[in-house]
Amino acid sequence: MAQHPDQSTSHQVCFRCLVGGRVQGVFFRASAREQALRLGVTGHARNLPDGRVEVLVCGDAQAVAAMRDWLRTGPPRAEVTGVACEPVAYQALTAFVTS
Repeated sequence: MAQHPDQSTSHQVCFRCLVGGRVQGVFFRASAREQALRLGVTGHARNLPDGRVEVLVCGDAQAVAAMRDWLRTGPPRAEVTGVACEPVAYQALTAFVTS
């Protein structure tokens, strides 16, 4: 979602989150994309070789916080056992993609 340069009331942030548990093969990435679209945030969700899912989420601080909260539960078939998020440099991305 593009931000107009005059919008100074919005604080833009990015977080990289690693989600553990039963999060692969349960539509976690697709569900994360749907949630990101609802919240108007950008970034990506991708499976990692160790069974976790990496989620990069960027956008308005409140929307990013809501996405981080959602990651703690995920979609109905997921069993999230842990979420570790760290702030990263803001990236002005245009979409939320899965890979």
